[in-house]
Amino acid sequence: MEISDILMLLTPIGAVLALGFAVYNGMKVMKYPEGSAQVQSISEKIRKGANAFLRRQYTVVAVFFALMLVVLCVMAGFGFLTWFVPFAFVTGGFFSGLSGFVGMKLATYANSRTATASKESLNKGLRVAFSAGSVMGFTVVGLGLFDLAIWYYLLHYVFGRGIAETTAAMLTFGMGASCMALFARVGGGIFTKAADVGADLVGKVEAGIPEDDPRNPAVIADNVGDNVGDVAGMGADLYESYVGAIVASCALGVAAFPQFNATQGSPAVTIPMAMAGIGVIITIIGSFLIRTKENATQKALLAALRRGTNFSAFAIAILAFPLVKVMLPDNIGVYGAVLSGLFAGVGIAFFTEYYTSDNYKPTRDLAESTKTGSATLIIGGLSLGMLSTAIPLLIVCASILVSYFVAGGAGNPALGLYGIGISAVGMLSTLGLTLANDSYGPVADNAGGIAEMAGLEPEVRKRTDALDSLGNTTAAVGKGFCIGAGALTALALIAAYIDRVAVLTVTALENAITKVTNMDVATLRENLNLASLTVNEQVAALREHAEIVGAEISRAATFNFNLAIDTPTVLVGLFIGGMLPFVFTALTMKSVGRAAQKIVVEVRRQFREIKGLMEGTAEADYATCVDLCTRSALREMVLPTILAIASPIATGLILGPNGVVGLLIGCTVSGFMMAIMTANSGGAWDNAKKYIEAGHHGGKGSDAHKAAVVGDTVGDPLKDTCGPSIDILLKLSSMVSIVFAALVLSFHFLQ
Repeated sequence: MEISDILMLLTPIGAVLALGFAVYNGMKVMKYPEGSAQVQSISEKIRKGANAFLRRQYTVVAVFFALMLVVLCVMAGFGFLTWFVPFAFVTGGFFSGLSGFVGMKLATYANSRTATASKESLNKGLRVAFSAGSVMGFTVVGLGLFDLAIWYYLLHYVFGRGIAETTAAMLTFGMGASCMALFARVGGGIFTKAADVGADLVGKVEAGIPEDDPRNPAVIADNVGDNVGDVAGMGADLYESYVGAIVASCALGVAAFPQFNATQGSPAVTIPMAMAGIGVIITIIGSFLIRTKENATQKALLAALRRGTNFSAFAIAILAFPLVKVMLPDNIGVYGAVLSGLFAGVGIAFFTEYYTSDNYKPTRDLAESTKTGSATLIIGGLSLGMLSTAIPLLIVCASILVSYFVAGGAGNPALGLYGIGISAVGMLSTLGLTLANDSYGPVADNAGGIAEMAGLEPEVRKRTDALDSLGNTTAAVGKGFCIGAGALTALALIAAYIDRVAVLTVTALENAITKVTNMDVATLRENLNLASLTVNEQVAALREHAEIVGAEISRAATFNFNLAIDTPTVLVGLFIGGMLPFVFTALTMKSVGRAAQKIVVEVRRQFREIKGLMEGTAEADYATCVDLCTRSALREMVLPTILAIASPIATGLILGPNGVVGLLIGCTVSGFMMAIMTANSGGAWDNAKKYIEAGHHGGKGSDAHKAAVVGDTVGDPLKDTCGPSIDILLKLSSMVSIVFAALVLSFHFLQ
């Protein structure tokens, strides 16, 4: 057995360890006491609402996947795809959805246990919530590696496919994961923010009752939303980012090292797959380092979370060196790309925290602006979000340049692009722990709501608010981290798309030549020594040979990339791509607004018509609000998803591959900045409100607090619906382009 085959075993081993650790943490959470009968009753209502939403959402998504399966099978029947692609698409979507479902299921059992544990201490509440978050984090990583391992071993060893064909098919299950992630993020995001905004506008602003007051009919829907949007949606999202980065790197590795494009494995494919397995082992160890003393301060809790993440990043930085040294001894610069991604992830996380945490000046200054009203707060939050795009953008740019050149891009562009892909894998190698830090926030938020509704001691709500505030910071950091990784992954996927078009051109030329000469493809490739050439060199050699033998080549075989800025199709594609994130953001924000209006009307109706509700002698009709949010979210999530899928296909059919590349570049540039801006503005508004509620600037009930509530309400759809969904848009556009590349090559109208 070759060393690459041995190291590749780290992928299934990592999958088993991650899933086992998720089960361990899930069992640990379930051992904690759930609390009083009232606490259990409230938790049960939240659980039923979340289950009902996901059941209906997955029914709608199943119809979409069935239709797409038919489309992909038809394309496979006409020879535009291999028959592996339709089924890889389905498994990608299935495991992405399963990741979110498992995390959400455990979160709805952990919320009551976190509230009960917080009666003992802040640290005990953190342990329960973080253990629940770990289930999400390691389920995502475990299922991602499991899906990768299945397809790699099935295609490469069972069906005997070459490494190039194997990675090409693996790329397509990323499209299924991206589609599922977008449905989950948009649908869940609309649900949670419609409920949150509706509850806040009528409850806190109009009626003047506290947050999570049981008299508010939308309060259960708000807590359900935390689970279906911030847990299930986030799990599907991060699964898609994780596998997308790995498969993009694998595809670019095949292009960078054509000498391995035969039946044997490729060291360039082994590195990202094995690194992901190593990351699982390291992050499991790092999770045990997250320990604090009883009654620890919020600052100490944040330091504990950082300790585990920083250890994991440092350990992976050390272990990646021997991995690269053994696999690619003549290309050790690839290790520099790994370091570049790790440092970029740490840098983006720090500056996201700086702009959104109330421990730092920007958010405290934002809270200060509430003294002069909500208008100045809105102005300050928008400017903060726009300003916060600069440093993360520069960090990503630096990572791109470093990764490209240290990997050897100056001499061989394919090596440089592989370096960019590897940097994204390096950034996401600590995902299990990063996602655990991110996922515990919604659990803590639910725990605070349960504490309020169940009338637990004020000290319990104070502790859950501290956990929630910390969760807001870690969630904002997680979003920034994911958006940065998404940008690098999107760039890698653009490169993979260009390579995919070149490979399809090679295939078209080979078919044309063999048809004339009656020579089989293997003999043709051997005669022209194509195995030692890059894809672009293969195109040139085959075209020259086609002229010699007089082969009649097809439209696809005549295509040439011309990505110069003065190419009209590229320019048009750039403008279309730059516009997409703005239209997508507008659609998702309008969807939240329309759904929230229905909740506002319903809550006002119940306050007006249910006798004794405001006095606390009658119970609100929570189920109606949950049902309203569910129906609105399922209806509103369709159009943004169709836009994301249809845009690159339509652009490709009209403008051709040159226009598609322009679209992908424009979408990545404007989408990255839009995602950072919306996520950070929303996070800062949220934490400014929490800062005031902690007793600053007059505390709860003050004019400053009322202004902060307005800012938080405006920021909710930005940070939890728009920003995270744009991140998926960037990668889904590239994935769709790759899957439909053969169709576009054959039918585009403009050369």
